[in-house]
Amino acid sequence: MIELEGVPELVDPVMVAAFEGWNDAGDAASTAVAHLDKEWKGEVFAALDAEDYYDFQVNRPTVFIEDGVRKVTWPTTRLSVVRVGGDKPRDLVLVRGIEPSMRWRSFCNELLGFAHELGVELVVVLGALLGDTPHTRPVPISGTTSDADLARRMDLEETKYEGPTGIVGILQEACAHAGVPAVSLWAAVPHYVSQPPNPKATLALLNRLEDLIGVRVPLGELPEDARAWQVGVDQLAAEDTEVAEYVQSLEEARDTAELPEASGEAIAREFERYLRRRDGGGPGGHATADGGEGPAGTPFLRDNPSGRARPPKPPKAGGEDEESSED
Repeated sequence: MIELEGVPELVDPVMVAAFEGWNDAGDAASTAVAHLDKEWKGEVFAALDAEDYYDFQVNRPTVFIEDGVRKVTWPTTRLSVVRVGGDKPRDLVLVRGIEPSMRWRSFCNELLGFAHELGVELVVVLGALLGDTPHTRPVPISGTTSDADLARRMDLEETKYEGPTGIVGILQEACAHAGVPAVSLWAAVPHYVSQPPNPKATLALLNRLEDLIGVRVPLGELPEDARAWQVGVDQLAAEDTEVAEYVQSLEEARDTAELPEASGEAIAREFERYLRRRDGGGPGGHATADGGEGPAGTPFLRDNPSGRARPPKPPKAGGEDEESSED
């Protein structure tokens, strides 16, 4: 039985989760949840027992000294609560940690136990994957669910993925079996610049989350970081003719594929976000999903996991990305 003493009764709570590791290209998803926790000053109320779920030879504990006392921080998953005010208050339960090394079913059941006790109405899991997408275009965000009714109501895709999965896929499946509505939001990160952080992808995830759950997310310095990130990648790509040509081929493929889909729906969604931010006032300002850019630190290009020294040739029409979202 999970005891949640000291946690207030929540208003229309939504659980938002992200996990470092396989499901978190460029650290985009885990950084998004960390941003929410920081901006809304989340209060941690629970942490899963690291001994139950982590291989410490894979995710090692760290040692630090505080006030002259030597302490150890163990890898784990923490839960915090943030209270979102406004005309329609809504509370969020934030879950942030590392993809567990073992006992995934028990891990998901423990999280669902918290969700049940807190009255969570929807679980949103954030993820990021490597893909053949140019850094110069808006970050593709796919929203998926295994619930056909939920897909229709929230304008999402019903997942059709088959293949290896991570903790994001297992948690969404556990939610489906438990009767808890669950959604996954995935950001596609350019494989040729996969080094974290990627604030452009983080910003895109937060914008899509904002649309999904109907709350205004304070963006802080993310839009400025995202612009700086793109400028840095532009400069580095321009220094290598082959990389520049490859990026151009990705741009052409992306623009051709999306030309028929410059629909009024996407424009309307962006306009609605603009109105929310204008009416809400306060810091952060308006930022589109393509406005993100990265941290002040200079990003750098690196080869994709295949180990090729140069960017691969553009995929043939109908080809698949090296990674694809499973949920």
